[in-house]
Amino acid sequence: MINSNTGAISFARLMARQPAAWFSTTRISAKGVLTTAQHTLTVVGVTALVVMAVMFVRPDLAKALSDSLNRSPEVEAVAVTAPPLTALMEAPAANAPANAAAPLTAEEKALLGTQKQQQWVTTWLSKRYRVAGDAANMLVSTAYLTAREIKLDPLLILAVMSIESGLNPFAESPVGAQGLMQVMSKVHHEKFQDMGGLQAALNPVANIRVGALILKDYVTRGGSVEAGLKSYVGAAAFETDDGYGSKVMAEYNRLKQVSAGKKVPTITPVMTASASKPVAPVAVADKSVSGTQIAGL
Repeated sequence: MINSNTGAISFARLMARQPAAWFSTTRISAKGVLTTAQHTLTVVGVTALVVMAVMFVRPDLAKALSDSLNRSPEVEAVAVTAPPLTALMEAPAANAPANAAAPLTAEEKALLGTQKQQQWVTTWLSKRYRVAGDAANMLVSTAYLTAREIKLDPLLILAVMSIESGLNPFAESPVGAQGLMQVMSKVHHEKFQDMGGLQAALNPVANIRVGALILKDYVTRGGSVEAGLKSYVGAAAFETDDGYGSKVMAEYNRLKQVSAGKKVPTITPVMTASASKPVAPVAVADKSVSGTQIAGL
């Protein structure tokens, strides 16, 4: 019994001494950490002072270090290439003449003219309407190719185009006539279906083709170019077309002189058709007019 009590008392004394020993060890460890931190900060501080002294003595090193730290990421330059004009004004494939590679007939050769004649017309229109030469060349070439396909005088197409829009492919009137030929796309929407829908109305090639088809249809039904022009401007039901036909024919005659190699002033008054013309829907005629009838004005 006495031995048991003695053992218990010894165990209690041992347990009483343990917290003191633990706290003593903790104080030693904390002191070591603080000492190490103090030494580290001392080394860092001395190093910083040395670096500052070196930079003060060697400013070039300071600048090199600053440039390396503030260097912005290099961005590789990407060359931007503008698409060619032909890509911007490319017509849908459905618009290309099916017999483009076939030998030209005498009638087609007469409609297409020579390369020199097209160049004369292109240069004159470019100066007259202040259109870039490449753009004017594209429009004139398209008019000539369309004329060959549908058997219509290309100079008549260009004359209407000039009076209607001044060769502006993005022109739009208050009543909705659009593009180079000022076609009422909502009225003639079915003619654009094979060319991409109504959004093709501002495609220069599609607009020239549809406008030329409408013009030929009016000329065919009217029996003369003058009657066709009156219908084209929407004045078929009226006594007069307010001089629209005269303006187009005057421009047409100037273009004929240009294509013949004659010098024609480009500063003659330019009169455009009224943008508020009413246009009625027209069905496509079954009969056709020969190229000589329309070309031989």
